[in-house]
Parts: sequence; structure tokens; C-alpha cells
Amino acid sequence: MGMTKCKNEGCQNKTIMKQENMKITNAWISQIVDESINPIFGDILIENGKIASIIEHSSTTPTSTSDKSVINAGGRVVTIPLVNFHDHIYSRLAKGLPIKGNMSNFQNILKNLWWKLDLDLDLDMVRASAQMAVLESIRNGVTYIFDHHASPNNTAGSLSTIANVLENTGLCGVLCFETSDRNGNALSQQAIDENKNFFLNNSSKNIKSLFGLHASFTVEDKTLEQISEFLNIHDVGIHVHLAEDKSDTEISKKKFNKTPIERFKDFKLLNSKSIVAHGIHLTENDYKILEESGVALAYNLDSNLNNSVGLPNFKMVSNSTTVLVGTDGMHANIAKSFKQLFLQLRNSGFSFDDAFSFMINSYFNQHRFVKQFFQDFTSLNIGDRADLIVWDYIPPTPFNKENFWGHYLYGVVERPVKTVIQNGKVLMKDFNLVNIDETKIASKIFEQGNKLFNNFGS
Repeated sequence: MGMTKCKNEGCQNKTIMKQENMKITNAWISQIVDESINPIFGDILIENGKIASIIEHSSTTPTSTSDKSVINAGGRVVTIPLVNFHDHIYSRLAKGLPIKGNMSNFQNILKNLWWKLDLDLDLDMVRASAQMAVLESIRNGVTYIFDHHASPNNTAGSLSTIANVLENTGLCGVLCFETSDRNGNALSQQAIDENKNFFLNNSSKNIKSLFGLHASFTVEDKTLEQISEFLNIHDVGIHVHLAEDKSDTEISKKKFNKTPIERFKDFKLLNSKSIVAHGIHLTENDYKILEESGVALAYNLDSNLNNSVGLPNFKMVSNSTTVLVGTDGMHANIAKSFKQLFLQLRNSGFSFDDAFSFMINSYFNQHRFVKQFFQDFTSLNIGDRADLIVWDYIPPTPFNKENFWGHYLYGVVERPVKTVIQNGKVLMKDFNLVNIDETKIASKIFEQGNKLFNNFGS
């Protein structure tokens, strides 16, 4: 496999993979055609980072090959890569921290963990967090990350730090910085400036941006007004927490006499590129605003359960509302989060037919949404960008257009990802990360994690 030297400081090691021509054989290729999945069994030829041809087999029995340059899927399922629509890369070093404060409710969780942690982060810790997120994401087949970042005492350059790590590993990202007035005017303005500067100066083929806000209850009107002025000039959406806990709505109504999303609507912050994360404690009018504004709603149910903040009223979500799935930084296993959504739909009383319809609609909503930022996001058709993942799943029964979703929700996402290819580059092959010195990176991550641990405990 071809390699080239990496000259950027953000690289995780000294070399990165070049695009190469390759062939994947004996694969169940889950192509997207007219918003349906049409699996065909065959081979994929990749040239110059694109799918050059697809050769369908007359038989679905895998054939053997001695050619080591060929990736033999052995009858496994190939899909488009996964997208994490709400991540917090900065949270990656939080495992095992010595938390001393009360964690009895959501506000205490914020004050005694997350708002203490983010103030401790420097750019070296941010870089290590991004490196850890990249390793976890590749292993879980996630090659596109919509991140929501916070490091208030080291704001300037923090988004570029994350972007360098993502780009030099081959991943794509949509980044933003969490704007909040909770730390005073100076840090709030730095957050605004970081969002503006990154949007205006750092967009590339693989890195895009949104304008980040924390949540309504920590953002004053004057800040929303300044952000609104920028959004009205530039084609950019917001990425914000919305009604994650009932306290967001309660505080917003007490301070501003409006629900959070009513405030965002009044300041003209909602558009079809915007993401509102969580959306648990919403009124009937809030759901109407969601639908009318075209904003996307990103569910993070593992996090909601962990924080004991409740679950959304799924039956209030209209079919025309774009529903995305994120992890909220808890982990990188977006397939697990997607399955969690399905299970919670069933638990809330959805029939199998209605739950499947909801999930299928969400799957294609996500596909449409990400293409607003990356127009070449793949559908696994000839001429598409060669981004794909091979799951360690061999269908035990016939695999076709009619039963794809039964296989996907009960089989595919329950299995690990075996191989990851991004833009014609192999990032992981047969569960082994390619061209990444994981031991060396782990040492750097621990060095920064240990520093955070000692600062956090002092």
C-alpha cells in the first residue's frame, strides 16, 4: 500500500495513506437507490478515490482468491460509512476522573463535571482527545463527525487543532465551538470569534463548520443577536443543545418568557443546516417550530438515560422533521445509538411497522442532511466517492431490498465493523488500524489524560 510523509503537526504518526486502486470481492453492496436500499452481491473496483465499477455475481456463494491486494469480504455486508451527528470530542479524557461534587441532577452534573473539565483543557489535551475520538470512531465505522467543542480557557485555535487530527487521519468533520455566557463576556466573545474565524478561514473538502451554542439558559439575548447578524450574512447553521433537561425550558421561560426554541426562532437562528441536540422537554408549539423551520433534531438517547433527564415524546415528531442520531460524546458507537432509538420507539408503544418506518425515514434523512455539507457523500453507486465499511456480518437468510432493514437492525448493527475505507484509503482492515501506531498514540493520550486527572482533582 502506498504511503507518504505527513508534515502537519496534527498527524497521529509520521505517515498517512495515499489513495490506491483496490478491489473488494464477494460483498453484499448495500446501495442507496431512490431512498431505498438495494443490496447486490458482487465486487467493487476503486480507482482514484472513487467507485469505478461494480460487478454483480450470478451466484451469492463467495469465491476464494490468492491475490493479497484484493479485500475479500467473504459474503459480508458493505454499507455507507456512519455519521455521528452530535459528538463532544473534548469529553474523551473524562473517563475515571475524581468527581467530588454532587451529581444528583443535570445542573449538578454540568457544574461538577463538564463545566469544570472544559475549563481545564489546553490544546494538547484537545489534540489528545481528538486522537482518541478518531481511533474509536474508525473502529466503529464512523468517518464523519459533527462535533460540538468546548475548551473556554483555550478557545483560539482549538477547532483547527481538532480539524488537523481529523484531516490527517482521513476523517471528515463539521466543527463548532460552544458559545456560552456562563463564563463571562470575554470568554463568550472568544467563542463567537472562534466560530466566525473557523467558518471563514478553515473550510476545506473534508472539514466544514456550524456555529456552536451551549443552550438557551446559558446564552443571553445580546449574544444571540450578534450570532444572528453573522448567520444572516453567511450560509451557516447553528449546533445547539435544546431542552435536554427540563431546567433549560424552566430557566429560559423564567428569564426570557419563551421556550428555548421560541428564542432561537425569534432571533432567526433556525435553518435547514442547523442541528438541535436532544429535544426532550418540548411543547406542542416547539415541535411545530421544529417542523416549520427545517432544523434537524439529533437524538442522543444513551446520554439521556445516563443523565436521567427523560426521553423524548417520539409520537410528537412529524414525518417531515429531520431526525439524526448522535452519541453526545459518551462513546463512538453510533450503530448502538441507532439501535437504541429503535428500541425506545418500541418501548414507547410504536408498532413494529411504525418503528421501522421511523427508522428508515431517519436513515435517509441523515443521508440527505450530511450531503448539505459534503455533496460527494456516497450512495455506493458507480462514480461515488469510495467511502464504505465492511461489517462482520454474513446474512444467514436471503438478503434483498424487501428484508434489508430486518437484517440491518437485528443483524448488521449488532456486529463489529471489520474494514473501513475512506476516500479510497484503507483506515482499518480486518479489525486492524492501518498505518496508525496505536501504542504510541495511546501513550500520548494517557500523558494528557493524567495531566487532566491531576488538575481536575486539585
